[in-house]
Amino acid sequence: MGHGNISVLAGETTAEIVEKKSRFIATVRPVASEEEAVNFIDEMKKKYYDARHNCSAFVIGDNAELTRSSDDGEPGGTAGKPMLEVLLNSGIRNAAAVVTRYFGGTLLGTGGLVRAYSGVLKAALDAGEIKTQCFCVKLRIKTDYNNIGKIQHILSGMNINTIESTYASDVEMTVIVPIEEYDRLCRELTEVTSARVKLEELERSYYTI
Repeated sequence: MGHGNISVLAGETTAEIVEKKSRFIATVRPVASEEEAVNFIDEMKKKYYDARHNCSAFVIGDNAELTRSSDDGEPGGTAGKPMLEVLLNSGIRNAAAVVTRYFGGTLLGTGGLVRAYSGVLKAALDAGEIKTQCFCVKLRIKTDYNNIGKIQHILSGMNINTIESTYASDVEMTVIVPIEEYDRLCRELTEVTSARVKLEELERSYYTI
């Protein structure tokens, strides 16, 4: 299974709209787990305890493995589900959203509710800063001083960032390599140094690029 890039929120983002005197406030926060998402939703319910509804949706996992939504008393399918669809369609992962509604006295009808809940959430996502994360390998490269120039040449040619370097009896460099470049990099480093290089894979994870 290939790992593509994923989009994540840089931080919490909000938006507000008024529809027929009802106030809709969207709050979206990056979350790493279902537990964090549930805690965030509880926190919003406490903050907006006097609101008529606090509807919610969240998407956890790089492939949206875990999704949940709640209409919190609104007619079924008018709030949580449209909010979840907005999150999924945005491509953003590991995020939870709460839309708070202060009822203004006028019924909006199911179509109006769907438009209001999805519209305010879209506005909040548009207002937020979105970062791209790619699936990468953190690699430690050990070599002698004779080969350091050749290695740096390959790294700069592939736009690979060195996150730390240690110069002792040998040279050690730690780099972040996008997964699709990893095999090629290892092959080229081995070739250019005539195999006088030690490559140690430290971890595979998502990194912000």
